[in-house]
Amino acid sequence: MGVLMSKKQQVEKVQKCTAVVSAFQAGLKDRAALAKQAEGQAVESEAPAKTSASPEEKNTEEGEKGESESNAAPSTSQQATRDGCKVNQEAWSRLRDGKGVEPEDLDKTHQLTPPAFVRPKREADDDQPVDVELGKKEQPASDEMCDVCEVWTADDLFPCRICTRVFHDGCLRELGYLRAEALQEMRDTAHTVTGWSCYYCDNLNLLLTEEEMYSLMETFKQCKIIPESCLVSDELLQYHHFVSKQQFDQDLTDEQEEDILAQFAALDPEKKGQIEWMDFLYFESLAVLKKFRTENSLVRLLTPKERDSARSVFQALDLDKDGVILRAECRQAQQSWFDKLNKDSQSCNVSISHVGAICESSPASSTSERSKNDDNRPTTWADFLRESAIYILAARTNSSAMHIRLPL
Repeated sequence: MGVLMSKKQQVEKVQKCTAVVSAFQAGLKDRAALAKQAEGQAVESEAPAKTSASPEEKNTEEGEKGESESNAAPSTSQQATRDGCKVNQEAWSRLRDGKGVEPEDLDKTHQLTPPAFVRPKREADDDQPVDVELGKKEQPASDEMCDVCEVWTADDLFPCRICTRVFHDGCLRELGYLRAEALQEMRDTAHTVTGWSCYYCDNLNLLLTEEEMYSLMETFKQCKIIPESCLVSDELLQYHHFVSKQQFDQDLTDEQEEDILAQFAALDPEKKGQIEWMDFLYFESLAVLKKFRTENSLVRLLTPKERDSARSVFQALDLDKDGVILRAECRQAQQSWFDKLNKDSQSCNVSISHVGAICESSPASSTSERSKNDDNRPTTWADFLRESAIYILAARTNSSAMHIRLPL
């Protein structure tokens, strides 16, 4: 109790200091306003001296003024084009800086400043095996203070199920990252078994390095994909045709086009006829990770909470406690990552393959291609964690769309 009280007192001191600084800033604003008012009065006192101008001079001045205004004012179409270019540039900058969601139009004077974000870098030992003990639970505790305002208010904080951050719903609303329906979903699920992913963990694109993100953005630009816009099926087909031509110098086959349309259906669970920008970005980011990262590197991306969840699943399948399960049980566990978020996931056996990225090494090949020997192959804890890492990462999002092919 002593620790909690000291933190509360510390927060109260910070709030008092903030109030003092705000009052000081308000005083400076008042001084500036008084100075402007005095300057305006001085200008008005000089105005009568200018009234003695002749009518001819007056007409000349008005004509020049009208002409300059007509030249300065752009046409409606030009203004719309400029506005469109500005919005597009802002969308690209948000994508580059890791802010994959366009903030709502809020009152800028009260809007909180989004936290700074720096894209990760690959370390020298990134591809080396990771020693994660099976019998040692990590059990990370959630933070005590809101990640945005750094204020402790106990039960009013909503935890992320992936990382240790906690948030006030009001702070997230002021930040502009979550709209009304997403805020309500957070309130309903954050304290349940299903849980809620914060805006850091919900955006898998934030795991990409600067180089990986640059490569992905260049592909988007060449395919004329507009950030933060929805995609229809024809646009998705056109995009994959370009990727296939660029990577393999060949067009898509009819079978590959059918797979892409099935992928589109999986990314459009509500059958709107279009896929959301964040679902498309999430899927493509997942494909980049699968293509350029090793399994050991993907394991390093898992948080302590995710590793603990993997331990619980493995130990539940390891009935004889010998540290080994069957390959078939491993695939069953990989499906379980999506059961909480997608109740109908087991009845949805659609293909969600990315050209040259996920489909080639995915364990989701048809049952006829999988032998009984493979089903009975023993799998250790280390192998289980490496093979499951991509599925654990794919299950981070709050979206109901399916971003990776599930093992059968």
